Amino acid sequence: MSWRIIYIESSDYLNLYLDNLKITKGIEKITIPLSDVNSIIIDNHSLVMSASLISKCMEYNINIVICDPFHLPSALIFPYSGNYNSSFQLRKQLEWEENSKMYIWQEIVKAKIKNQKNVMEYFDANPEYISILDKYYQEVELNDKTNREGLAAKIYFRELFGDDFLRKSDDVRNSALNYGYSILRSQICRALVARGLNPHFGIFHRGPSNPFNLADDVIEVFRPIVDQYVLKNLKINDVFTRNIRVELVAQTTKKVMIDGKIHTINNAIIIMVDSIISFFETGNIDEIKFPGVKIYE
Repeated sequence: MSWRIIYIESSDYLNLYLDNLKITKGIEKITIPLSDVNSIIIDNHSLVMSASLISKCMEYNINIVICDPFHLPSALIFPYSGNYNSSFQLRKQLEWEENSKMYIWQEIVKAKIKNQKNVMEYFDANPEYISILDKYYQEVELNDKTNREGLAAKIYFRELFGDDFLRKSDDVRNSALNYGYSILRSQICRALVARGLNPHFGIFHRGPSNPFNLADDVIEVFRPIVDQYVLKNLKINDVFTRNIRVELVAQTTKKVMIDGKIHTINNAIIIMVDSIISFFETGNIDEIKFPGVKIYE
């Protein structure tokens, strides 16, 4: 199974050599088997990448993330069809029942709040606010119609990041959160396409101009993993350096607990996606598997 995330910052050319990624920087050349590659992150606007390499990456179900001048992911290239049975799976996806979607969104929100609560406990947050999140966890209704997700997030960010923290502010912590979330989102898109699902068609997220609605459903449970890194390693007056970006990429390759076993985050994404497919086939809510937030090196 592919496992390497390749971060490209200073190379001149990327091209295909047999079934390998060939990286050229001056006279230096490196080749990496495409079968080992999960994702390629390009943070270099002067780099030249061959069309043949892009095509072969799609064949290997490798997603390509392109960053903007501020080093934040701005574009994602992923295979149009990553599964031999994708048309059949798409028809099944379009037939997912609305009531089942409401049940699964309830479970996703509960899993997200549980992970947020665990992050708060890790950082010794105010027990009163931890209790409130636990209360919200118990109160999540079908389709989260009382918006316990939003209420929990408000308390969570205010307690851990400070009263003045705003998610849309232009500071290093928000840049790091957005970067980490984007990398996870690309990995989730890759897993969805590999299973024959179309990321456009979500469970709860249904933005008509959002091509990644389903990925935005799945990512909710994984977001606290990025939050934990940012809280532990960054202060508001830090600079969004290359080292931070590389460490955020590394954070998304570490291990978490899911279904009673320790797996890489990439495998945890696949397990969760498979469990969602299984739920829509069986109607058994116990089929759904969610990751924990504790990181295992």
